[in-house]
Amino acid sequence: MIRQSVLLLLLGIGLFPALAKGAEGQAGGGDFSFLSSFLQMIAALLLVVGLILLTYYLATRLMRKIPALKVGSQHIRILEVRALGPRKALVLIEVAGEYLLLASSGDNLNLIKQVPMLEEIEVIDESPDRLSFFSLLKRATSRS
Repeated sequence: MIRQSVLLLLLGIGLFPALAKGAEGQAGGGDFSFLSSFLQMIAALLLVVGLILLTYYLATRLMRKIPALKVGSQHIRILEVRALGPRKALVLIEVAGEYLLLASSGDNLNLIKQVPMLEEIEVIDESPDRLSFFSLLKRATSRS
């Protein structure tokens, strides 16, 4: 994928000056060539997309080298957040293998319970009468 984008970028850079000169150097000088303008636009688009892909590739390589930005170095994970009302929520987090249930209300954050193992947490499925948008969309597409 990256090699293809670099190839397209080089092709775009190579074609761009020739297309620009071709549009200006026509006989008569006043004629408008849709094809040369279209090719010039495509070359410019390929150049921009190639630069975006190159920047993305270089940024991801840089992020892998910085230890603070690595995904594996996260010691605190937010597992779930449940809103209880305006500016009030329950937050389940994992810190160094321990699970903590916190209450968040406005500017306060209070520890409710420390759960030593995940197996002690009983998972209750939500009621089937409350459907998500994805399940409604899936049901609608399966009927047609």
